[in-house]
Amino acid sequence: MKCLETNPQARKMNPHPDPIPGVQIFATIATLNFYWEPPLENGVLPYLGCALQFGANPLKFLRERQKKHGPTFTCQLAGKYVHFLTDPFSYHAVMQQGRNLDWKKFHFATSAKVAFQKNNYSNKVFFLLKCFQFQITLQGNALTFLSETMMENLHYVMVESSAEKMNLNDWVTDKLYEFCYRVMFESGFLTLFGTEFNRARILSALQNFKEFDQIFPALVAGLPIHLFKNAYSAREKLAEALLHENLKKRENISELISLRMYLNDTLSTFDDMDKAKTHLAILWASQANTIPATFWSSFYLIRNPSAMKAVTKEAEQVLKDAGEKICSSRKPICLNQKQLDDMPILDSIIKEALRLSSASMTVRVAKKDFILQLSSDSYHIRKDDIIAVYPQLLHLDPEIYPDPLTFKFDRYLGENGEEKTFYRNGRKLKYYFMPFGTGLAKCPGRWFAINEIKQFLTFLLFYFEVELIDKNVKCPSLDQSRAGLGVLQPSNDIDFKYRLKLP
Repeated sequence: MKCLETNPQARKMNPHPDPIPGVQIFATIATLNFYWEPPLENGVLPYLGCALQFGANPLKFLRERQKKHGPTFTCQLAGKYVHFLTDPFSYHAVMQQGRNLDWKKFHFATSAKVAFQKNNYSNKVFFLLKCFQFQITLQGNALTFLSETMMENLHYVMVESSAEKMNLNDWVTDKLYEFCYRVMFESGFLTLFGTEFNRARILSALQNFKEFDQIFPALVAGLPIHLFKNAYSAREKLAEALLHENLKKRENISELISLRMYLNDTLSTFDDMDKAKTHLAILWASQANTIPATFWSSFYLIRNPSAMKAVTKEAEQVLKDAGEKICSSRKPICLNQKQLDDMPILDSIIKEALRLSSASMTVRVAKKDFILQLSSDSYHIRKDDIIAVYPQLLHLDPEIYPDPLTFKFDRYLGENGEEKTFYRNGRKLKYYFMPFGTGLAKCPGRWFAINEIKQFLTFLLFYFEVELIDKNVKCPSLDQSRAGLGVLQPSNDIDFKYRLKLP
């Protein structure tokens, strides 16, 4: 730790401008714990600080600093002082600091930079759109209806469309990530933004989304989108498709998007194109992490015969209990929320895949100078400093998850199918699985995202036989360019084959 009196970056805290010497000594001793900041690394480059090292491999960088400094330390990253907390028992202290820490500032500023390329995004409608609307459109009955619509669209895209092109017993060879991307994007787009009978428009939106998503990390870093001509054109085309005048022509628009349209039209000062870009932000949020999460869940499941056997048995039992069966016509099946929830093995598979592939970062910005009290230390935090938690450190901690780089499909299964309890150094952990963030900033669409992945995997089990072309293929490495943004994409795709199951 560095004392504020000797740290040139710190602000001095002197409660007695003109002290009596004896009183000053007493005051210094009495308030000693309040004069410390975490160890600081400024890096070797002006302004950038440690940003390049951190960006190249955040997990390696943070582990090295953790070993050097202990569980709490500060790094200068692109002109900002970021305090990293790596002890999971300290996370709760941060989540309880709502009075002193702001989760909205960083979150909203990032959305504004990416979708609008504007820094000032304080319009009150945005706060309403980001908070109020999710509470009523992604939970309860609204979530049930949204999930049922997704299941119908997923059946149409994944099963019906495939069946039209395939002959029985014929294997189709494809790329697994491309397959997941294609199926999940089209199904999710139809679910949120309504029926589209011209499929070519959906495929055009898919290509534009890929182009835009490819440079997303650069936009988050603050680079102007005009530097990327193709991505800029793709973003504008996506936004044009989401103009209110175009959305109003579509049927079965989700409640989420309908409410956004209403709030934009009644409360917003945005022009038509900026209104469309608020929908583009939702499109990205609904797809960018769900697609790679679907890939990793599918890959680990197909690659693991024990997982495939166990989850197939579980899914077939749920189907039987629901009174559903796969018939020769391949008519749509319907699994309600309770039935989707009643699959602990599938739940564990998805969680384990997310544990191995997610690299989100939980960020809070200090509203003012304050003292952060952790279990064993107190730290002075300055206004506009950032406090960050990097859950990948937690997810790959061998003290919490033995053999952390190995996929174990039943890792999250406790006795009798209930969720398992996790410990570190003999102490029970409250925070041990954080791919969706935590606290007020926790992803509001997490339940829908998990439902989508479960639906995809159950359809894969019910309707298809699937195999990897190379049964001994190595697991793709994680693309670190998106570290801090959520679920990482694979660095390379995987060849697989599938065919329709005989009814």
